[in-house]
Amino acid sequence: MLGLEMAHKEDSGRLSFSFRAKIGECEVELSGTRDEVVRMIKDLPSLMSDVHKAFEGLKPKTTTTLTIKTGAGAEVKGEGSVQKYPKIAETESASEAVLGLLATDWGKWRPRTIEELRGALEANGLSFPGNTLTGVLLGLVKKGKVRRWKTDSGVVYILAEDEVLAVKESAVK
Repeated sequence: MLGLEMAHKEDSGRLSFSFRAKIGECEVELSGTRDEVVRMIKDLPSLMSDVHKAFEGLKPKTTTTLTIKTGAGAEVKGEGSVQKYPKIAETESASEAVLGLLATDWGKWRPRTIEELRGALEANGLSFPGNTLTGVLLGLVKKGKVRRWKTDSGVVYILAEDEVLAVKESAVK
């Protein structure tokens, strides 16, 4: 995310100029005359590098523990391990199948990669040709029903909060 802000103001007869930029977690504000600020902006890449290095050691080191929840579902033997997938209702619609998977405990517990979704669909006897799953996921993201983001293991997908509430409400009815 990039945020920029510029301001001019009169400071005891001298025109003052300020520039603020925020990129991700880093933010810098420059103030002075317009010429001083413009000169500093030209040096900004090396300045930001120096600031980043100065604060690098201050970032807290965190450790994350991941616990995997297992539940009832179809079992598929993978490379030396057993992967459990949820059972969903049979459907001819790829969108309904994906939403059905992501609405289960398996889908809600953590975001899923496209490979995991494809494996779960196959475990349920559902197979969609070629790039159908990719297109369906993209459509669901554009409609706001599914969220996606990149991780170290690739792009992952999870139900959007509004969709989770809608699924819960339809289950109550």
